[in-house]
Amino acid sequence: MLSKLSALNAAQKIREGEITSRDLVTDCLERIAQTDDKIGAWAFLDTDLALAQADAADIAHQKGAPSGPLHGVPVGVKDIYDTKDMPTAWGTKVHAARQPQADSAVVDKLHEAGAIILGKTVTTELAFAMRGPTRNPYNDKHTTGGSSAGSAASVATDHVPLAIGSQTNGSVIRPASFCGVYGFKPTRGIISRRGCLQTSQTLDQVGVMGRSLSDIALLADVLGGYDPADPATYARAKPDMLKGAQEEAPVEPIFAWFDLPYQDQLSTTMREGMEEILALLVGRVERIVAPNSFADVIKEHQIIHEYEFLENLGDDPATSQEHIHDTLAPKKKNAQTISQETYHNALKMVEAADLYFAEFFNDYDAIITPSSLGEAPLLEDGSGDPICSTIWTLAGLPCLSLPLLTGENSLPAGVQLVGSIEQDDRLLRTANWLEKHLA
Repeated sequence: MLSKLSALNAAQKIREGEITSRDLVTDCLERIAQTDDKIGAWAFLDTDLALAQADAADIAHQKGAPSGPLHGVPVGVKDIYDTKDMPTAWGTKVHAARQPQADSAVVDKLHEAGAIILGKTVTTELAFAMRGPTRNPYNDKHTTGGSSAGSAASVATDHVPLAIGSQTNGSVIRPASFCGVYGFKPTRGIISRRGCLQTSQTLDQVGVMGRSLSDIALLADVLGGYDPADPATYARAKPDMLKGAQEEAPVEPIFAWFDLPYQDQLSTTMREGMEEILALLVGRVERIVAPNSFADVIKEHQIIHEYEFLENLGDDPATSQEHIHDTLAPKKKNAQTISQETYHNALKMVEAADLYFAEFFNDYDAIITPSSLGEAPLLEDGSGDPICSTIWTLAGLPCLSLPLLTGENSLPAGVQLVGSIEQDDRLLRTANWLEKHLA
């Protein structure tokens, strides 16, 4: 099946004339038709539009026009990123008819790279606080996690080789863990959020999912760049992430393992799996008792997230008393009690985290930690706790979930690596070393 090709391999085959973009897109669409009734990964899909994009890519290739690194390769885009030729409903029926007039920054970058925007993947409502309709590809009685549910499921089910997600707490790393794919949230500010639903200007970050380390690195490279419309981005050189993912580490890396305040919540299989991996890294990993402030980070993250969500979406029709989801209503109510002083004090934790980790990574290549508390919970038990990502997201650190473990019900679970700000290439190189070492 062409739909099983990696993005790098598919792009190469299209460049060399072994396959066409139409061949690949057609196979992906057939795979979706066969499986998505059960999985529910897609919020919007227009077969004619997808094939028209593929045909345009093939004509350009036949004419010898310049081509980008993803020429003719289909990508899924989370339904919080504006697309001018597709609706962007933010996962809510209230905005079902919302049709943006311009593309978001990530969609602009995908077009520039020659990618085919296959469709919009399911997000939880307003990308916050609830489980969406998407089911786990390994067992449809279990969740995919939130809020980038459709992106993770679409990659895991071979609908597309790549998909775009977002992370404000754990919305890339956790679904990647539950669905057995690679999930990567680059350093805060590498990828522009222009044209993306803003729930938290401090915490919202763009992430990617794929089926190989090189694929997610390539996609992150494609999407990165300075954008004056997003104040979190910066006008200086970015790490070469694909190079990092493919090169050998010059010396064996040193890992840090934090004994974190939430680790008593890990499932038995996650705890045992992590201990096995740490045993295989003997001499390369240092166990560290987490500072007391790490527990405070989790509390301050919630304050920032809820305060800014209310600030950005408190007047949105989807959060009105008439339409608000019952899992979101208490968070909105709580946000209304947060004072401006409390919020500004919480923001100081972001600055403190920046300073702490800038010093910390002088001695370590990566932090190794679980991607989730365990395998995917049953649907009726919710979308899973994002707590394994909270600290790293608040600090804006690059985070990566590797599909290395299996849970008690034979569902996948991820191992997370966390790196230093703007050293995403080093993190990916370390991940490459780890995969080879464990193999």
